[in-house]
Amino acid sequence: MSLLSHLSSIAGEAFTELGLPAELGETVPSQRPELAQYQVNGAMAAGKATNQAPREIAQKVADRLAGHPDIENVEVAGPGFINITITDASIARIAAEDAADPYLGFPVTSDPENVVVDYAGPNVAKAMHVGHLRATIIGDSLARLFSFAGHKVIRDPHFGDWGFQMGLLIAAIAEEQPELAYFDPDAGTYPSESPVTLDDLQRIYPEASVRARSDDDFADIARQATVRLQQGDPGYLALWRHMKSVSEESQRQDFATLGVNFDLWYGESDVHDRLGPLVATLRESGVAEESKGAIVIRIGEDGDNRDIPPLILESSSGGFLYSTTDLATIQMRMEELRADLVLYVVDRRQADHFLQIFRAAAKAGIIPDGTRLEHIWFGTMNGPDGKPFKTREGGVVRLSDVIEMLTEAARRRLDEAHLAEDYPEAERSSIASIVGVAALKFGDLINNRTSDYVLDLDRFTSFEGKTGPYLQYAAVRIKSILRRAESEGVEQGPLLAPTVDAERELMLELLRLPDVVGRAIALRAPNHVAEFAYDVAGRFNRFYDTCHILSEPDLARRGSWLTLAAWALAALERLLDLLGIEVPDRM
Repeated sequence: MSLLSHLSSIAGEAFTELGLPAELGETVPSQRPELAQYQVNGAMAAGKATNQAPREIAQKVADRLAGHPDIENVEVAGPGFINITITDASIARIAAEDAADPYLGFPVTSDPENVVVDYAGPNVAKAMHVGHLRATIIGDSLARLFSFAGHKVIRDPHFGDWGFQMGLLIAAIAEEQPELAYFDPDAGTYPSESPVTLDDLQRIYPEASVRARSDDDFADIARQATVRLQQGDPGYLALWRHMKSVSEESQRQDFATLGVNFDLWYGESDVHDRLGPLVATLRESGVAEESKGAIVIRIGEDGDNRDIPPLILESSSGGFLYSTTDLATIQMRMEELRADLVLYVVDRRQADHFLQIFRAAAKAGIIPDGTRLEHIWFGTMNGPDGKPFKTREGGVVRLSDVIEMLTEAARRRLDEAHLAEDYPEAERSSIASIVGVAALKFGDLINNRTSDYVLDLDRFTSFEGKTGPYLQYAAVRIKSILRRAESEGVEQGPLLAPTVDAERELMLELLRLPDVVGRAIALRAPNHVAEFAYDVAGRFNRFYDTCHILSEPDLARRGSWLTLAAWALAALERLLDLLGIEVPDRM
């Protein structure tokens, strides 16, 4: 159970006995831990609402709490703070319940929702790069959190595979290799092998994109190619399938290295059959209208403090935009996936786009009552200069290169710490890869998602401080203790009431898990989980330094401490899993 919820319920009953709302009994960790473990601040709000002295209300509540069997001590401090210390017996009782629970005390929802998490956002013709990292890491953690809470989570990377960039590629390839069958209107069949590699696409696309900005004729050819593709030109579709295939193969490898999986592999193209009918329906209903040859939805509202431009559904040349596919994707997610909540994990630069899309979806009546669409935006990952991470030449760094950099740095750290020295080379390489990915993910997720941060290889891969490798090593250390106990025939026993401060503090720390995870879900903020995992590791290390488990002569206490260690490991592994971080068996 949630200890804070339990104490809040007890305090809430005391307030209701005084004719006051139970919500005033909300209990939080004490801001002065040297005085008490928990505190209730509701008496101040009660005093303001009833014109009574807050301290008098607090004292009446405290008098009622004093007799509760779970409460060791209760005092009123300052203007009306209620300080609470609970009994060691109640700590042990609730700890035993949470330690034995597969969800570690977290209350799994009794009303699961269909939650779609749209993240990663790779594009055809582009290898994944550092710009995809935060979306992938944050989105994967949020998907794990909602799944842990009992919701049905649908993970969808939503590939960019149907827009103007495809027209740019087709136009450029047609210019370079006009003899290809894809551009022959009389060709009946097309080669099974792709005429371009991912490296080709990564060369062609930037060049074509730059050229289109200054060459109006080329840009017009690319727009026409986009329209022909979207209208089903067989040659263009065959070429498009090749480009999508070679891109997706590379992206699947990068996702696998990160330990990220998806339930769907949909892209913009998966809703292309919906685009024409959707635009036609919106025109017939009057939601969409013609403007300067284009079809738009006006989404400005009274009260806007700036002009919100209309959402363009169809260009004047007859092509659909990615805003059209985004709207059709919402329609698909409502009708086919029955989504109750859709989280779009996309950087903050797309805020205006999602404002337009969400308003247009609401105006079009696509979103059922009660369904929520949320833009989960985030800051940038920067280099040492504080600017978005780039190569020395100023180019975009590939994701695979970043992972390789972190893995190599992790390998050096393992060598410096003399870890895994005698292991087989294959295992050492595997551990280095696991540690490198952990360094990358934790280095991202320890930050509030709305903040920018600097990619620091030395700091991220350190086995000291607030890092992924430090937490992995803490978990591996507990695994080693448990293995040694098993080899010596030491068995776990019932959790006893704590008698040592470090033991008590570790129990109380672990009992925070349900509330921390709940807060991370409510705020869409995995950094709360990352911070808590660090706190748990620190508490365990202090406990182990004080309480020498395997040499404890009291057999009952030894068994209790071993169970506490197992609980700490289960919590730490669960928390790291919620961050997408794997823990090796040994180092």
